[in-house]
Amino acid sequence: MRKPELAAAIAEKADLTKEQANRVLNALLEEITNALGQNENVTLVGFGTFERRHRGARTGKNPQTGEPVKIKASNTVAFKPGKNLKDTVN
Repeated sequence: MRKPELAAAIAEKADLTKEQANRVLNALLEEITNALGQNENVTLVGFGTFERRHRGARTGKNPQTGEPVKIKASNTVAFKPGKNLKDTVN
């Protein structure tokens, strides 16, 4: 499912226009992004938790030449599914 399809499903279930549902979806994604940018976790009970994780600097390997490559430290986003989501998927 892609973003327009998700917005259409939200519109149908919440009795909104597609435009309103798209604005709601964009606002939700923007708030999650902002919270993660401020190093806050976002927990949606029953769905899961988005959290920012730090990846330390490490040495990788160039797959073409086999030479070692230094990879800089960075931040990434991790998602830990909640119980309801796990149960639904399994």
